[in-house]
Amino acid sequence: MDADEQVVDTIAVQLTRLQRLRDRAAVQIRTTSGIDPAAFAILFRLQCDGPMRSGALAEALHSDASTISRQVALLVERELVERTADPADGRASVLVISDRGRAVAEEIRLRRRANLTRVMADWTPQDRAQFAGLLRQFVDDFDEARPTMVATAIAAHANDSETEQVS
Repeated sequence: MDADEQVVDTIAVQLTRLQRLRDRAAVQIRTTSGIDPAAFAILFRLQCDGPMRSGALAEALHSDASTISRQVALLVERELVERTADPADGRASVLVISDRGRAVAEEIRLRRRANLTRVMADWTPQDRAQFAGLLRQFVDDFDEARPTMVATAIAAHANDSETEQVS
């Protein structure tokens, strides 16, 4: 394995480790707040992008409609999101963040900023800026490559299934 392959493997391992840490923290947050942290993304999207239909929200969050529906139901129940008639089509509804939802989203944003500041307390401003730029680039590139990665994984799974059927 050459040095570049080792670097890529290290990144993969650290991303997996980060996801496990975030999952663990999400469970702890859910038990204290009663709101699934994944539902926080709905609040932020509605706050940033404004009212939208559930399907558009699912697409914006790269999620499926049933997951969004379940999370929205919880947020509506907690009066953080409201369903209103779609001005373009009164038969449909759009989701709107409520004033209470805006306040909760702001609390979450401030807490997230404080937590990340704590994590990077010993970093220089230059290190933070460099990391922010590289992370944005990584996420943008990941998003661009995602359809190809998914198609490749689906094709590999189909080939594995065909091989099993032949055996």
